[in-house]
This record gives sequence, structure tokens and C-alpha cells, in this order.
Amino acid sequence: MALVDMREMLAAARGEHRAVGAFNVANYETARAVLMAAERERQPVIIQMYMRLFDSEKACDLIGMLHRLAHRSALPVAVHLDHGNTIRQVKDALAWGCTSVMYDGSRSPLAENIRDTAFCAQYARNFGASAEGEIGHVAQGDDTALTDVSEAVEFARATGVDALAVSIGTAHGYYKQAPKLDIDRCRAIAEALPEVPLVLHGGSGTPLADVRRAIQAGIAKVNIATEYQDTYLKSCRKELEKLDGKFLPVDKFFDPVVEACAEHAARLIRFFAGK
Repeated sequence: MALVDMREMLAAARGEHRAVGAFNVANYETARAVLMAAERERQPVIIQMYMRLFDSEKACDLIGMLHRLAHRSALPVAVHLDHGNTIRQVKDALAWGCTSVMYDGSRSPLAENIRDTAFCAQYARNFGASAEGEIGHVAQGDDTALTDVSEAVEFARATGVDALAVSIGTAHGYYKQAPKLDIDRCRAIAEALPEVPLVLHGGSGTPLADVRRAIQAGIAKVNIATEYQDTYLKSCRKELEKLDGKFLPVDKFFDPVVEACAEHAARLIRFFAGK
């Protein structure tokens, strides 16, 4: 299987009431750990990158590396642009080798969001890639706008997206208090769009019992960024403290960091798969 788009893996997950983990990476170590986790759990996985990495050479270089990692795996692996907020980012992501892209026009008026997302979805299709859009707005803070069911139906059908990010009460980043997920809203959207896999953004720190309920209600992709990156940073700090000023080759320094990240990702992948 190796390098694929998201269509087949998300359709299968939706039909089986499970979800695929989508992890944000920023270097070799975070990427390698995700692949290690997926291989241990024998589950498909989505490796994604923040949109800001596409405003420099970072994403282009990372995608080349991700292709090599994916082609060494027997599992389905998608390489995805997360929260692309310009059409240029979407075009560059596809030109550089992403197999899937997200255009996030959720801050724009509905008509503009539909227009731009539809363009990006068709553009991705020309590359044989999948496309994700967002209706409602999952924020980092208090300006979240919950997804309206009728708008979700209009948006999905007008844009032809392969996956639909919905806002049901989560937010990006860590929470000051546990979020309250609107599972009924999620279920209503899923029932109105039985052919479209739904995406949960803001998965970091969301109570796993609520994530499970959301998966049962139609979520087929769960994004994990903050807590995964935090695991990496905390592991680095721990290993630096162990060094206590001594020298260690960089590759050896990162081995336990990668292992800690892989263990964290594996636990989540296993949970999303219903195991």
C-alpha cells in the first residue's frame, strides 16, 4: 500500500465506526515515530504538516523524506497539508508531493468558503489527491463557531470534498477546562452526509471517552498536534537532563525521544481503532 490519499482509509474507517489518527510532524524524529506507531498497531495513518511550513522550504524538504518513509512501509500512509489557508499553499503542497490537502476557509463567508474549497478539491483531484474542507470553525481559543447541519450539507455537496472537518465543541491547543462535545450535532451531520467521512480537529486533550462517542457518531479522522509535539519536547528535556553536560552523538540522543513519541502515538492509534 505505502503512499496513498485519504479516501479509501477514511471511507473504511467511517463504515467500521473507527477513526484514523492524523499526527502533525515537523522533523524526522516526529515523523519516524508516527510510522513506528502505525506499524506496531498495523493501522493506516495520516502524517500531516502545519500550513506555516509551506511558506518556506521546510515542507518541501519534509515531504521528500516522508515519501521515503512511507515507501518503506507496507501500510497505507497519507501525507497531508493541515489547515492550508491560501490556495498557493494547496498548490505547492500538491506540487511537492502531498497526497492530500486541507483548505481551511472556515473564517470566510460561506459562499467564499465554498468557492475556494471547491477549487482546491478539484485541483487536488487533478493530482489524484484527496481534499478536506472545514465548515463551522474550530478555533484556538473562544471564537469557535459550531457547524450548522444544513450548511454542512450544502458545503459538502457543493465542494465535493473527500473529508469534512466539523466544529462540535473542540478547540486547538490545550484546554483550560474539559470541552463539551455536541455529539448529537455530530450524529446529525453524519446522518445527513452518510458518504462523507467527518474530521475532528482539536483532538489534543479531549477526553477519550468523548472522542469515542464522536467516532461512533461519524468521526473518521482525529487530528493530534499539540499533545504529540508536547510529548516530543518533554522527552527532549528529559534526555537533556540525563546528559548533565556530557556529550552524546545526536542520533543516539534522539533514539529514546523517538521511542517515547512512538509509544504515545501508538496508544492513540490503538484507541481510535477501537482496540
